[in-house]
Amino acid sequence: MTNAGDDKPIPVLQTDGVRYSGFHQGAGEIAAAELLAVDYPKYGIILIDEVETSLHPRAQRRLIRDLAKIAALNELQIVLTTHSPYVLDELPPEARIYLMDGVEGKTVVTGVSPEFAMTRMDDEIYPECDLYVEDPRASSLLGEILASQDRSLLTRSRIIAFGAASVGVALGQMAHQNRFPRPSVVFLDGDQLPALGCSILPGGDAPERVVFEALSAHGWPDVATRLERGHAETVDTLNQAMHLANHHDWVRYAADRLTVSGDLLWQTLASSWTKNCAGDDDKTAVAELVRDALNGI
Repeated sequence: MTNAGDDKPIPVLQTDGVRYSGFHQGAGEIAAAELLAVDYPKYGIILIDEVETSLHPRAQRRLIRDLAKIAALNELQIVLTTHSPYVLDELPPEARIYLMDGVEGKTVVTGVSPEFAMTRMDDEIYPECDLYVEDPRASSLLGEILASQDRSLLTRSRIIAFGAASVGVALGQMAHQNRFPRPSVVFLDGDQLPALGCSILPGGDAPERVVFEALSAHGWPDVATRLERGHAETVDTLNQAMHLANHHDWVRYAADRLTVSGDLLWQTLASSWTKNCAGDDDKTAVAELVRDALNGI
């Protein structure tokens, strides 16, 4: 407490045995300490604006985890705004709500990925067309398809990963109603059902299954050479990965054993699949969707 009055407390912190007060703390430290020190009433609703202000990334993550514990203990609902990928990353998909500007005002989109939110908030790039896909794997696959048909389609567009398929369905409805500020095409993975305003990526299954199974049937053409690994080692490792029950683990399993990055391995596989396995009609259809969007059709 200070001599200014009982209604003006000052936070005091201790680190490695050293105590210091709010007079010697940064603005972020004070804000975090005050948030955590509040005696929140049970079943309350707490509103916090720009929760990450003046906090470094690790402190942002810790604050969100601590607030989550407080919310669970006191059965609170905490509604906060943020422009931080670190805060978004700490939240489960169902807790992320993005307010998207469109030609008819704002639209509420739930369950977005941190990458989707940050891309939408960053005005540094000005593409002519936005292409929405579920995740980075689908993004690489779509990029390889477009590059194989007309590279200008890729350079004129921005590919954005949105996260859960339910988000894609909501975005598809926006696209169908022409509520995006610029041309947009929404793609769902091949294992999803058709939805209004959405297009389906080729293959009829999840991108990992489509690419791995087709390349396996073709003997993994060009993959070992591009990765600069032995052919037998590469083929054995990739075939072993396909025995894992969860197809999302296939790339990481193979990349770890071939000592390459997961992104490099998947890019190599997606490129080989596009060149050696994908049907010409499928690739043309995808390119035409993007070309039509760019041409305002």
